[in-house]
Amino acid sequence: MKTKTLRKDKINVITLGCSKNLVDSENLITQLRGNDYEVSHEQENTKANIVVINTCGFIDLAKQESIDAIVEHAGLKKKGAIDKLYVTGCLSQRYKDDLEQAIPEVDAYFGTLEMPALLARLDADYKHELLGERQITTLPHYAYLKISEGCNRTCSFCAIPLMRGTHISRPVEELVLEARNLARRGVKELMLIAQELTYYGLDIYKKRELPRLLHALADVEGIEWIRLHYAYPSKFPLEILDVMATRPEICNYLDMPLQHASDPVLEAMRRQITRDETRRLLDQIRAKVPDIALRTTFLVGYPGETDADFETLLDFVQEQQFERVGVFQYSHEESTRAYEVADDVPAEIKEERAQALMEAQQDISFQKNQAKIGQVFKTLFDRKEGAYFIGRTEADSPEVDNEVLVDAKSNYVRIGDFANIRITDAEDFDLFGQVS
Repeated sequence: MKTKTLRKDKINVITLGCSKNLVDSENLITQLRGNDYEVSHEQENTKANIVVINTCGFIDLAKQESIDAIVEHAGLKKKGAIDKLYVTGCLSQRYKDDLEQAIPEVDAYFGTLEMPALLARLDADYKHELLGERQITTLPHYAYLKISEGCNRTCSFCAIPLMRGTHISRPVEELVLEARNLARRGVKELMLIAQELTYYGLDIYKKRELPRLLHALADVEGIEWIRLHYAYPSKFPLEILDVMATRPEICNYLDMPLQHASDPVLEAMRRQITRDETRRLLDQIRAKVPDIALRTTFLVGYPGETDADFETLLDFVQEQQFERVGVFQYSHEESTRAYEVADDVPAEIKEERAQALMEAQQDISFQKNQAKIGQVFKTLFDRKEGAYFIGRTEADSPEVDNEVLVDAKSNYVRIGDFANIRITDAEDFDLFGQVS
């Protein structure tokens, strides 16, 4: 009988950027292993002789991190520590010609949708039968599920469409197959991700079909939590909330980047919504799902943002009392509409505004956490760290939201399992509790 043998070459895949990039890397790893390669993900001291860097090109800090990683590994190649270096992802898609000239030590650059070409360069076949068989690199009890690629929105500050193209939805059946395969391997929580979640289905079904997809995924045995990331506020389909309210598998959690609350800035950003329309939408969301956890992100320092604009945003955050808030500082990105105007907010002002917004949210988070003392929450435990088991409630997504700490000396929980936890104390962004 013929036995299967691994190739001599060993590959280390390095992922930079967002969860969408992570899913791309996981699909690449799955394909490479299906072609008998030994593949690691972000392992130090690996004996890999081939490195693939999946880059981010979103904003200046992310671009610099990607460039630094490429330069570092180009240096390793010069020293003979690795044989081959390949670069893929958003930065490569956006700046391929410039990178080829600046860092010629890289053997080849590939764009965001060029996995088959990268595989071919590695003498590997793209195996269609592996669709839905993704091997995850996260903790084994949760996974990201990318339901679409690209974006059709025209936000003036955003370079994502330049790197990811127009919106392309994945069929419901394909996503359900992948969810079932993930559940069979022990995944209990799915984070649905897309550049624009609520646009799902318009291209292939000619109507918004996220509610249909949610019902189908909620029917998958073994999946207990489904979490929604990156919804667009303009023309938000409220029927999504009906599914959330009726299906216990859909977390009462919504990640909806609002970006700003000043009408002049929203108009300049081409967000297609006003502050009052946003306020009415948030009222409708909370009326339909009263205990929903709303996560949002804001962008400060957009060209032309005045002190009055920022004060409007700060007042809005204090008025709305969001459960979770993230803040980005504006990055002047080539080929975007905003690049046509002057980046006229000084860096120190951007920093001050970001800090002020996060300080306001810190106070809000503290008060909300204090109100949870004495309550019991279903909690999924991710890891043990020092003297604590660390988990998350339904209101918390991995790595970006609050955590629940349980004293390991007096309590026992299993990593990857749920437990009911009574909250005994709270800080700005952490809860402390004990098994109920």
